[in-house]
Amino acid sequence: MKDRKPKNVFREGAISSEFIANSIAKHQSKTSIGAHNIFLGQVRADVVEDKTVAAIEYTAYEDMANQKMHDIREAAFEKFELTCMHIYHSLGTVKSGEICLFVFVSSPRRKMVFEALEFIVEAIKADVPVFGKEIFEDSSHQWKVNS
Repeated sequence: MKDRKPKNVFREGAISSEFIANSIAKHQSKTSIGAHNIFLGQVRADVVEDKTVAAIEYTAYEDMANQKMHDIREAAFEKFELTCMHIYHSLGTVKSGEICLFVFVSSPRRKMVFEALEFIVEAIKADVPVFGKEIFEDSSHQWKVNS
């Protein structure tokens, strides 16, 4: 997997269930795969100071974020026995209940997909410059603090 250029992992708006289903379906012909694992990050309708989050508007330093995602991808392929990996993150407005992060890993063995997925998602949250502005039902907003 070395020497590959960083891919653009960003999609405008929410990541649809059809996109997720099509991604899974494309792997059925890859018969060396014995396990898949999926993480779906969904926008929560958190209540902050008596106001409910209606959506999150995502922005990023795209070039830097794509490079960081690429570095995480390469590190995961080195550390775990993976066959495939796909990462997609939303930009723009994503409503509460919609998917904003889709990570999909595949391996010949099930144990690897669990360990790899946790490694990848934690690295994304810690290292990738993606920012979310919480938009409340009353149209006020604030920058999201990750928990």
